[in-house]
Amino acid sequence: MENKSQQKQSLIPTFLYTFNFNRIRNQGYHESHGVPGKKLNPNVLAASPNEDGRRKIEMYSTTYYGACTFGGIASCGLTHMTVTPLDLVKCNMQIDPTKYQSISSGFGVLLKEQGIKGFFRGWVPTLFGYSAQGACKFGFYEFFKKYYSDIAGPEHAAKYKTLIYLAGSASAEVIADVALCPFEAVKVRVQTQPGFARGFSDGLPKFVRSEGYAGLYKGLVPLWGRQIPLVTKNEASSC
Repeated sequence: MENKSQQKQSLIPTFLYTFNFNRIRNQGYHESHGVPGKKLNPNVLAASPNEDGRRKIEMYSTTYYGACTFGGIASCGLTHMTVTPLDLVKCNMQIDPTKYQSISSGFGVLLKEQGIKGFFRGWVPTLFGYSAQGACKFGFYEFFKKYYSDIAGPEHAAKYKTLIYLAGSASAEVIADVALCPFEAVKVRVQTQPGFARGFSDGLPKFVRSEGYAGLYKGLVPLWGRQIPLVTKNEASSC
């Protein structure tokens, strides 16, 4: 039974969730946020499926930031793409509330006019845009969290941990929304203006020809106004 258990392989790449527990045990303090803290109890450390120790993640290494970036792509890009039909109805309700009066009636209008395929119009810019946003949000959050902690020093970093995390989260979101905004602009135009374009590949050049590259960022400030308070509120509630 033990042999069978040891032969099982995780479906998740092990480098995404393993790191050097022995190094932390030897140092005797908690470095998960770059700030000295309470001593670790070795009994709460869970062994990963990769028990031979060949691949470990060092905190704040290139691999660590890469893993965070990958996690952002997987969690944001794929989930937003999955709910494209709901987002499509929402955008059309905002543009034409008379025609799209509710979510249920909105789905009925889309089904009647565009068929099932119409429910996923704009899925490509949604996938690309929110993958880019998630990559920047998760990756830069970890970067800024350590950067601000290093500036503050161990004592102040521990004392003002929540403020440092909020600043890191807001800073990362500023960059993440810059990455998202062009894709979001094309997505909304494709979803709410019938006949504008079939998708992202022909929608982007058509958008740039009509409004220029600056037009891709017309919605950046409102996007910041929506996203930055949201992510900082979520961060504050989790600290």
